[in-house]
Amino acid sequence: GRFCSPRRIGVETSCMASSQCATESCECTSTATSSSTQLVPVQPAPSRTRPRVRGKVSRAIPDEIKNNAELNACIAQLPKNYNFEVHKTIHRIRQDDAKCVGLQLPEGLLLFATLLSEIIEQFTSATTVIMGDVTYGACCIDDLTAQSLGVDLLVHYGHSCLVKISDVVIPVMYVFVEISIDVDHFVEMVTNNIPAENKVVMISTIQFVQSLRVAAKQLEAHFKNPITIPQARPLSGGEVLGCTSPKLDEKAHDCIIYLGDGRFHLESIMIHNPSLPAFRYDPYNKILSSEKYDHEYMQSLRKTAIDTAKQAKKFGVVLGTLGRQGSLRIVQRLKAILEERKLAYHVVLLSELFPAKLAMFKDVDAWVQVACPRLSIDWGYAFDKPLLTPYEFEVAVGTVDWKPTYPMDNYSKEGGSWANYTPKGYDIP
Repeated sequence: GRFCSPRRIGVETSCMASSQCATESCECTSTATSSSTQLVPVQPAPSRTRPRVRGKVSRAIPDEIKNNAELNACIAQLPKNYNFEVHKTIHRIRQDDAKCVGLQLPEGLLLFATLLSEIIEQFTSATTVIMGDVTYGACCIDDLTAQSLGVDLLVHYGHSCLVKISDVVIPVMYVFVEISIDVDHFVEMVTNNIPAENKVVMISTIQFVQSLRVAAKQLEAHFKNPITIPQARPLSGGEVLGCTSPKLDEKAHDCIIYLGDGRFHLESIMIHNPSLPAFRYDPYNKILSSEKYDHEYMQSLRKTAIDTAKQAKKFGVVLGTLGRQGSLRIVQRLKAILEERKLAYHVVLLSELFPAKLAMFKDVDAWVQVACPRLSIDWGYAFDKPLLTPYEFEVAVGTVDWKPTYPMDNYSKEGGSWANYTPKGYDIP
C-alpha cells in the first residue's frame, strides 16, 4: 500500500505445506495470515523525442566481456540466483557509447544498486545515477526524470516492458532480474497437493515466469489435462500484474496456481476470476498455501463509494505523476464526461495519494484517480471522500454498467474504456 493502514481487505491465507528457505540471502514478509493446516509436507531438495537509433546493434555479447575474469569476480558478489544481466548491460552501454546511465530498481532490489553502479563505472566510461524514488511496478518507469538529469540510457530492473520502448523519451533497457528457484520442490509440492484431475492455470510475476514454464513442463506428467498458461497482452505469457490479469473461462478450469512471494499480484487474477480457487507457492519460504479473497466485502465497499459519488457536485481528478503511472488520455476522457454533464472538477497532479493530502481539498465531493486502481480497491475505505477508479467513475456517471466480475484490465489490450490500452473510439464519451 501507499500509506500505513491497520487493515487491507480480502486477505486470507491457509497454509498447506512448508519447509525452511534454502536461500539465506532472501528475505520476505507477508501481510497475509496463515494457519497450520498441514496437508502433505515435502522436504526441499538441497521535448518529447523518440529514443536515438545508433545504427545496427549486435545482440551477441563479445567474449572479451563474457570471459573478463575481473568483471566476473565483481558479478559474483551479487546473488547467484538473481540474473541482473550485467554482461548484457556492459555491452549495451559500450555499444551506445552512453555517458550517463540511470539505474532504477524497485525497493526489494535497491540494496544492490550501489554494487551495480560501481561495476558499470569500472567497466565502462559511463557515470551512473541511481534513481532512488519509490518504484512500485513497471508503470513507475521514470524516463522523464532521467532525461532531465542528463541520462542517455536508463536501465530499469525488476519489471517487464509495460511501457513500450517507442513511448519513452530516452533509450531504455529492461532487465527482468529472473530469479532461479528450487523448481523440483515446487513441482513436488504441487504434485502432492493438487489432484491430477484438476484443470489448472499457472501464473507468476516476471521474475519467476521462466521457472514457471519449466515447472509446467515437468507437471505435464502429473496432470491429466493440459496446463493453461494465460496471457493478458501486452504482458508476457503467464505474467500477472496487480492491476492487470487474464480473464479466464472459469467453467473450463478448476484452480489457479500462482508462483511468487506476496499476494498483491495474485489478488488481481483472483478478483478477475472470483469463482476459481487459488493456491500460492512462495519460492522463498517454500510454502504452498490456499488463498481466499473476500469478494463480497470488497464489492460492497466499492458500490458504496460509487453510490456516494453519484451525489457529488464537484470532482477532483488525480493524475498520477509517479513515473508513467498516470494516463493523460484517460484524464482527457474523464474531463469530457464531466463537462458534458456540467459537473465541476479540478485536476490535481500527485506522485502519491494520502488521505490527509486529499482531505485538504474540502470543497471536493468525490475523487477519481488515474494512477493505480488498487489504491481505490485496497485502501479507498480509508479516505474521507469516495476515491474512485476510472471504471468506477464511469459507473457512477452512467456511461457503463456495474460488472458482476470486477475488471482487472488496467493495461490489457482488451481493456474497457477506462483502461490504458483501448481502441481510440473510446476517447469520445
